[in-house]
Amino acid sequence: MSRPLIGITAYFEAARWDTWVREAVLSPPAYAKAVERAGGAPVILPPINVNAVDDYVRGLRGLILAGGVEVGPDAYGEEPDERVPEPQPLRDRFELALARAAVQADVPILAVGRGMHVLNVAQGGSLIPWLPDVVDHDRHAESGQAHVIQVSVSSKLGKAVGDRIEVVSPHDQSVKRLGNGLLAVAWADDQIVEGIELQGHRFGVGVQWHPERAPGDRLVEHLVEAAR
Repeated sequence: MSRPLIGITAYFEAARWDTWVREAVLSPPAYAKAVERAGGAPVILPPINVNAVDDYVRGLRGLILAGGVEVGPDAYGEEPDERVPEPQPLRDRFELALARAAVQADVPILAVGRGMHVLNVAQGGSLIPWLPDVVDHDRHAESGQAHVIQVSVSSKLGKAVGDRIEVVSPHDQSVKRLGNGLLAVAWADDQIVEGIELQGHRFGVGVQWHPERAPGDRLVEHLVEAAR
C-alpha cells in the first residue's frame, strides 16, 4: 500500500551550518519521524506562496499544522502585547490560507499547539492573547509541567486517547471564541480548552500538546489512517 503524503507546516529561521548563516526552512524532526512511523510520507511545506495552497491541498492526503511562535494578534482582531514574542506574519498568512483550503477540501488535519490556534482563527475564532491574565496563574506556561486533561469520550480525540490524558503543553495563549464548525472536546482543570474538533469533517482535530513527542500517543497514527 502506498504511503499517503502528509504535509507538515514549517517556518523560516536563521540557521547555521559549517561557516554559513542563512535563512532556512525549519521543522522539528519529531513530526516527520512520527508520520513515517505511522505509515505516511512526510512533506515539509515552506510558508512561501499563499497562492499555492490549493495546489498543496490537491496533492496532499493529510496535513499537520505544526507548533511554533504565537499567531499575530492582528489575525483575530486584538492589539499587540509586548509580552508575546514577535509574530511571523508570512507564516500566519500562509497557514491560515492553507487551513481554510484543507477544511474546504475535507483533507484530514491534525493541528498541534500553535496549529490549533491557526485552525481556530482560520475558522473565524479568536484567542486569549496572554493566558495568565485570564486564569490568574502561570501553570500553563511552565515548561516540563505535566497535567491531566479531560477529554470528551464521544469525540474523535477521545476515541484516540481516552477520556483522560496526562500531557505537557506549555503555552501562553489559548482558544477564546471557537471558530465556525469547531467544538471544544478537551479541557484543563481550569476549563481552558486543550482540544478542538471540526464538526462533519473526516478528521479535523486540534490539540494544545505535542502528540508527535509523546510515547504512546496515537493521534498521528489516526491522522494517517484517515488520510488513507
